[in-house]
Amino acid sequence: MASTREHEQAQYQDRERQVPFTTGLESGYASGSSSPGKAPVIPEISFTKAHLKFLNQQLQQLEPEEILRWCLISLPGLFQTTAFGLTGLVTLDMLSRLSVGTSAPTDLIFLDTLHHFSETHTLMERVKQRYPLLTLHIYTPHGVHNASEFVHQHGERLWESNEDLYDWVAKVEPAQRAYAELQVKAVLTGRRRSQGGKRGDLDILEVDEAGLVKVNPLANWSFAQVQAYVREHDVPYNELLDRGYKSVGDWHSTKPIQEGADERSGRWAGRAKTECGIHHPKSKFARFLREHEETKAGPDQD
Repeated sequence: MASTREHEQAQYQDRERQVPFTTGLESGYASGSSSPGKAPVIPEISFTKAHLKFLNQQLQQLEPEEILRWCLISLPGLFQTTAFGLTGLVTLDMLSRLSVGTSAPTDLIFLDTLHHFSETHTLMERVKQRYPLLTLHIYTPHGVHNASEFVHQHGERLWESNEDLYDWVAKVEPAQRAYAELQVKAVLTGRRRSQGGKRGDLDILEVDEAGLVKVNPLANWSFAQVQAYVREHDVPYNELLDRGYKSVGDWHSTKPIQEGADERSGRWAGRAKTECGIHHPKSKFARFLREHEETKAGPDQD
């Protein structure tokens, strides 16, 4: 068990070093390169604060399809991250229409925590059938492939005994591993302002402290607009939405909600938590892992 924790901490520190973000850089792309027999290196993307502000002012005026079109021509190393929520499915469908006659849709990254509802996995198979050109990358927690292996390695109900460690093991570390292995420079998310909480003042375009570009193409849309698109275009969706759910995550932290309640009120109900971890600053988890290791080591001995 100790060696597993040490491996996780070392991986985190490696990711911290791999993707530096320097706010002093001019906006643009650092040079990519390729060598014979090797995959091309995707150029780094950087924005000054002024450029980022300007882009957000312009993107704010566009419809989601126009934002996605801009992303496709402007952002190298672009992927979509999703847990097959309704907004992400709309984004996927829009991308599939933009890609008709040109190229395959943007690759999708699914972080399988091994604690998703069976209905989510059923939906994933329906999505693969509906969009046959889609390339789906599935990442599970390090060293495990099913819920039983997860319990054997991390103990029962880790999300209750150590919530931050659960977020790191099930979501943050797999996300960082995916970004490193796939050379991800920019991601499309399903976050919207109308979802409330920390998302209420969401920008269309963000850059996190590691330099990862995050695009929220449907940030301006309401749940009703998303739902209307799904109905109009017959987009496959999670059948749990017909049973009172609006935002679906892990089975242990998701509940159906009352009509008129905040969209994400069924996530971590009764707790102050509103985000799963992958949208928190990386420094939070750096501090957490350091404190976790210090706790395991115990007090210094003179």
